[in-house]
Amino acid sequence: MQLKVSCMQTIGVSKIEKLLERFLSSPKDFTWDELVKLLIHFGYYEHGKGKTGGSRRNFVDGDKNVINIHKPHPGNIIKAYAIKLIVEQLIEKGKLQDE
Repeated sequence: MQLKVSCMQTIGVSKIEKLLERFLSSPKDFTWDELVKLLIHFGYYEHGKGKTGGSRRNFVDGDKNVINIHKPHPGNIIKAYAIKLIVEQLIEKGKLQDE
């Protein structure tokens, strides 16, 4: 599957492009911190990390689109199924284009 980014912000484009390429290859060692950087690039911010939130995290963009993801613990590695779901949501919300 070939995917194309539909929006670019000015957060070190070459670094974010490399991170996006890595993310789209579904690596077995993609970290939570890398995911947060990528979601911030696409205009999302982490919302509501309250005391009762547990390990569930919501990321919301300016259009109020929500990506709900389980923060891994005790490790920091994102599961492959979660990467796939996030890619699908980014395509659905028009942040990535399926070519």
